[in-house]
This record gives sequence, C-alpha cells and structure tokens, in this order.
Amino acid sequence: MSFDRIRLDRPTAGLQRMAARFGGHAFDPHRHETYGIGLTLSGVQQFHYRGSLHASHARQVLVLHPDELHDGHAGEGGTFAYRMLYLDPATVSQALDTRPPFVAEVVTNDWAMADIVDEAFLDFPEPLEPLAADATVGRMAELLARRSDGTRRKPVGALALRAIARARDFLVAEAHRTVRSDELERVSGLDRFMLARHFRLAFGTSPHRFQVGCRLRHAQAMIADGATLSETATTTGFADQSHLTRHFAARFGVTPGRWAMLSRGQQASPTGRRSRPGTGR
Repeated sequence: MSFDRIRLDRPTAGLQRMAARFGGHAFDPHRHETYGIGLTLSGVQQFHYRGSLHASHARQVLVLHPDELHDGHAGEGGTFAYRMLYLDPATVSQALDTRPPFVAEVVTNDWAMADIVDEAFLDFPEPLEPLAADATVGRMAELLARRSDGTRRKPVGALALRAIARARDFLVAEAHRTVRSDELERVSGLDRFMLARHFRLAFGTSPHRFQVGCRLRHAQAMIADGATLSETATTTGFADQSHLTRHFAARFGVTPGRWAMLSRGQQASPTGRRSRPGTGR
C-alpha cells in the first residue's frame, strides 16, 4: 500500500499552498472555485480535464481554471509528488485590473512559473507572510496573463466590483448559514441576476458555490485539526454528516474520512476513497 500524504496551509491574501504525494488513485472528479497552479516534483501526474487526459512530468507546470471538473492519479502505475498554489480569481483580477485570464495550454514547461511555486514553498508549512503572498499572486497573475489565449477581457466596472465585493464579504461572514438572494440584493444594491453575472465574471463562480466553498475550507481545516465529522458538519452549516460528505467529496475529490487520514499522515485505506474505474484526481 502506498503512503499517501497531503499538507495544506491556511489561505493568505488570496493564496493557499498544498504539497502532496500519491500512489495510484488520488482524487475523484471535483471542482475548485480557485485557479490551481501545480508543479509536479516526481513521477507522472495524470488527470482528466476539459475532455482530455493530460500528463504532467517532473518540473512541468499544470494550470487548472476555476469551476472546471478534473480528477487525478499516478501515471504508469507509479507514484507522484507535487505542489499546488490555489489562487483566488478575484485577487488575480485585482492584480491585473481586468477579468481573470484563460490559459488554453494545460501542461507547460514554464520555468518562471515553476520558480514561483518553488519560492512560495521555501518555508512551507510555515505560514506565508502577507507581503510574500501578495508578491506570489501578482507575479503568477502576470504569467497567467502572458500565457492566456489573447482574448481581450473587459474589466468589471468599479461600481459593480465594489458591489460584488460587498456581497462576497457578506457571504464569508455568514458562511455558517444559508443566505437568500434578497439579502445579497440589499447588501450589493444589484438585482440577483446582474449580481450573479458580475460575480462569475470577477470570481469565476456563482455566489452559492462561493459560499459553499467557504464552508468547505473551514470544514477541511477542522478535520485536519482533529474535529469529528458530526462536529464539523454542525459548525460549518451543513445539515448533517452525510450532507457534508456529499459536498466535501464534490469539492475536494476525497471523502472527509480519507481527507482526515491524508492530512494527518496516516495510511489511507482503499475503502476510504470513492474510486471508480477509469477515473482519477
């Protein structure tokens, strides 16, 4: 049995870091509301993404976009290790003063991107200082823009950006409960449909998925710190443990129980994963 392991820090200034190693199956299909910039350290990292199977070898960089379904597993029957930077699309948009860029090339030999990932992990898992996080996001955002498809992306207007920022802050503050559309309308001053359009343009996801993501990141941290699943579900606003498990697996590609073993450095039992033939990360 392979020794699978994940280490994840807390988000800082729109950036979160993860280091992991896996043998065989790693993650079932899932989505993030962030960009995922990965650097493969060893082995072959395979994943289904945007209708194709991709492979990233040692020192190659992979780029995953917000809200895009993907999975993950080791290629060629071996093991692989990698590092990930998760970038908040709103912070990327702010750094570029335009809508978040789209990079068509999924796996690349971009040494500049690889260097940024390496530098961000120099003191990992020690917390990244806010100024260092800002610099990392800014530099990576510039490289994403340079590698983008070249489509001119109209920035979200200043008034709309302030309005959806108020909505986002409200969703973060009220992540423990269900927020209604009329509440966001009052907070933002926009009708629910205009808010949804601007929110997706700026943040790469819907208000609902954003709030669920906030809950799940809190749940992820609680489980890694040793909280029970029932306690975690209650604290983070899910109806019960099964409700948490469904959303957690869809968001992270692993069940809460498997996440607990991975994040605490325990060997993961094959029964702790929802593996399916022909799927991975």
